[in-house]
Amino acid sequence: MGRGRRGLFDDLIKLPWPVALVVGALGYAVIRHGIPAFFARQAGPFGQAFASHSDMFAPLAWMFLAACTLCALVAFASARRRRRLLDAQTGLDSIAAIGWRDFERLVGEAFRRQGYSVEETGLGGADGGIDLILRKHGRRTLVQCKHWRREKVPVNVVREMYGLLAHHGAHAVRIAAVGGFTQDAAQFADGKPIELIDGASLLAMIREVQRADRTPVSVSTPMPATRIEPAFA
Repeated sequence: MGRGRRGLFDDLIKLPWPVALVVGALGYAVIRHGIPAFFARQAGPFGQAFASHSDMFAPLAWMFLAACTLCALVAFASARRRRRLLDAQTGLDSIAAIGWRDFERLVGEAFRRQGYSVEETGLGGADGGIDLILRKHGRRTLVQCKHWRREKVPVNVVREMYGLLAHHGAHAVRIAAVGGFTQDAAQFADGKPIELIDGASLLAMIREVQRADRTPVSVSTPMPATRIEPAFA
């Protein structure tokens, strides 16, 4: 099922939460002060009307700021939930126990902690498709998440994703599947920009980012200067 057209506030929810606050502050300034100032400079009775009613845009400016603040709160709560979801994973059993939607969030958070910009597309769904788009160093990677616990991903799924790679002009494809892949699927992906991530590989990636997130940053303390006393004969 395709994704419908998204609005500004839908996009703000999917971005880091400080972005929504910045957009809200800028939007407030433009609506509250910028637009009235622009029209007030116009000649004629139209400009005079704006000059005498410069506060008419104030309610709209406050509504825009409030909407952006709400988007920031939702984005903050979503980010916190994703972090808790990843930190709660202890093994393949815990990964298999979550739902398919949380599985997509889990995979996205694992890549996000590796420095990727992650877009949750909503193009996939329970049956597959493009679930995530990763961006890093100018490269774009399409990701499909298969939360199949007892089935291996067949070769036709890998072929479909390879076709989407060319169709969308992406650089690579990654498919994450708890149950693994068939031998035909692995043979088809060999030599192509396709990475197959089975349950064991996904668990190893999750544990790696968990350890990296828990490792304290060591701050080197400068050694005190050693004073050399002059030697006397």
